[in-house]
Amino acid sequence: MEGFLLAKGYKLGRTIGEGTYSKVKEAFSQKHQKKVAIKIINKKEGPEEFIHRFLPRELQIITRLDHRNIIHVQEMLESPEGKMYLVMELAEDGDIFDYVLRHGPLPEPRARELFQQLVEAIQYCHGCGVAHRDLKCENALLQGSTLKLTDFGFAKLLPRDRRELSWTFCGSTAYAAPELLQGLPHDSRKGDVWSMGVILYVLLCARLPFDDTDIPKMLHQQQKGIPVPMQLGISKECQNLLKMLLEPDMNLRPSIEAVGRHPWLTNP
Repeated sequence: MEGFLLAKGYKLGRTIGEGTYSKVKEAFSQKHQKKVAIKIINKKEGPEEFIHRFLPRELQIITRLDHRNIIHVQEMLESPEGKMYLVMELAEDGDIFDYVLRHGPLPEPRARELFQQLVEAIQYCHGCGVAHRDLKCENALLQGSTLKLTDFGFAKLLPRDRRELSWTFCGSTAYAAPELLQGLPHDSRKGDVWSMGVILYVLLCARLPFDDTDIPKMLHQQQKGIPVPMQLGISKECQNLLKMLLEPDMNLRPSIEAVGRHPWLTNP
């Protein structure tokens, strides 16, 4: 592996992330004279569905996305042993979950600044006909003060007929919308909007809104709505946006376009 990458001009460094069938390592690009991230996918280890369905879809999607708030894939390589290497820009400052763990609940202006960038990334994705389907704090990376969305492993190209619903459950339970947990046909874009609500809650409160160790209890919590801790002094406008994002009825939950027009984001 190291020899193959060295021949291509990349010197591998430490592991910075690990998925089920992949790992992400830091590397030094001799060509660009800077650090990059390399996602290494072992095609021999992954199950059939991953190799033949999810991986080709991910590769198709990441090559068509080009946005300042999405990690840019610079090069794709495949070794004779069946390993895929995605060379990506490196977000040196970790993910927003670690950031919140270090800093505690973020002041509203800082939470807004980060969330606004996430909204722009998802507006762009949905506009390109792509649903991310695995939005979580660990997939929102930081490069200085810039948020960069990553990991399109569960992403889906949306059908031209916007009414067609999806049945696949993917992503992390703690960030999953009620309709996904109930196994109902769902609109993947509305699922993304719900997950964004969970991310905004984490930014503001430094903890997850729902406990995913007990799914029936979690579903009950989702239906009931989650209170925002009073002592954090979160503005009424911000609480209103949270309530809209974490709307349990998929049909009443706003589109990403409507989220982008919310007064909390447009009139800071």
